[in-house]
Amino acid sequence: MKAKVKKPYVTTKICKFCVNKWPIDYKDTNRLRGFINERGKIISRRVSGNCAWHQRELTREIKKSRNIALLPFSSE
Repeated sequence: MKAKVKKPYVTTKICKFCVNKWPIDYKDTNRLRGFINERGKIISRRVSGNCAWHQRELTREIKKSRNIALLPFSSE
């Protein structure tokens, strides 16, 4: 007879933009930097907890910000 293994308790992540009604703007680099890792890659939805709608909008705004040199494309 095998012993039952308890699964770890996992909470669902909630989209910060839905809860706080934050606007996503390409000029707000401080907020956008929170969704980019140290190498310059955009953090995935699964990790950040954003909903699909806001993740797409966030990606669009990060790319706009990169194109006008407010955010870096890479760390180097």
